[in-house]
Amino acid sequence: MSALLETASLLADRINALEESSTLAMTKKARELAAQGHKVISLSVGEPDFKTPAHICEAAKKAIDDGFHGYSPVAGYPDLRKAIADKFKRDNNIDWKPENIVVSTGAKHSLANVIQVLVNPGDEVIIFSPYWVSYSEMVKLAEGKSVVVDGSFENDFKVTPEQFEAAITDRTKVVMFASPNNPTGSVYSEAELRAIGEVVARHENVFVLADEIYEYINFTPEGHFSIGSIPAIADRVITVNGVAKGFAMTGWRIGFIGAAKWIADGVEKLQGQVTSGTNSIAQKATVAALTGDMQPTYEMGKAYERRRDLVVKLLQDVPGFKVNVPQGAFYAFPDVSYYYGKSDGTTTINDSDDFAGWLLNSVYVSTVAGSGFGAPNCIRISTAAADEALAEAIQRIKDAVATLK
Repeated sequence: MSALLETASLLADRINALEESSTLAMTKKARELAAQGHKVISLSVGEPDFKTPAHICEAAKKAIDDGFHGYSPVAGYPDLRKAIADKFKRDNNIDWKPENIVVSTGAKHSLANVIQVLVNPGDEVIIFSPYWVSYSEMVKLAEGKSVVVDGSFENDFKVTPEQFEAAITDRTKVVMFASPNNPTGSVYSEAELRAIGEVVARHENVFVLADEIYEYINFTPEGHFSIGSIPAIADRVITVNGVAKGFAMTGWRIGFIGAAKWIADGVEKLQGQVTSGTNSIAQKATVAALTGDMQPTYEMGKAYERRRDLVVKLLQDVPGFKVNVPQGAFYAFPDVSYYYGKSDGTTTINDSDDFAGWLLNSVYVSTVAGSGFGAPNCIRISTAAADEALAEAIQRIKDAVATLK
């Protein structure tokens, strides 16, 4: 037995069963190629290319000077929990008190906490697909069963209420989805979410885990609507959000939930045994983010919309690509399956993993295979990059696919 096999066998089964994050894996490969001197254009990571607004940074500096150097409360500082509760009321029409809020180390941490708190072994979690890569793995860690429901390209990658209801069984515990969506950029309208809410209302044992991390990057005329604002199901909706995307605060690692108190208490109990309270300085910065000047956030949103328009136009000019028009977030998600089975004479493209890997190694453009998002015909392209880089990357892609026969 090799040393690799021996060490793998010593790991817990839950870790051996866990898939590596495809987004982080591609980002790692892109960095390795860049370190070798290649001019890599990285469009694989979901990270704003803007700097955190100055007033937020100043609040962090003040927190350091004011001595916020110690452990923070497990659920978050009282002033931050109040600011989040006020934000839910102001922006989402959701009535939560500070006691309903738990602050965690990023929205990913918040999602994982909720799944661990609600899902028992064997419980089913309905996941609207395409989905963010970590959803199904989080369910796996909780020993739950992912039930993936596919949104069709023709319906802008969105799941219908009829599809959702057909997937519900007596084992269903949670339904989870993101709007605006990562990876597709699709946005569920108020009418669509109300129809989904009607399904939830008919099934009183089903909870909704609503990932709203891209709330402020929404290009629809009607704007963002939160399913948690529907009174009939409000106590069964857990709204997850954070400051990474809308405020360009990825490295600050602040996420939060708003939920019924018994759920919030369960998350606080779990977090108290795993991480305790999150970064004290980042919490104080987040108070400034949620209560201060929103103009930088709105300006970033306008920039993302402009980039969306640029990228969609360029991708539509790539032969064989099928492209929807994202209504939010900062991704494009073209269907590239036209090229499956084709070859450049050296490499044959069989699936999205082959396609993304081939692009990275041949023209040094880093994307992410759609397989990790539950959509094996697509690749994800982040539009969180400068216009010039986006234009050059898509030209490289266009030139590359012209070699496939």
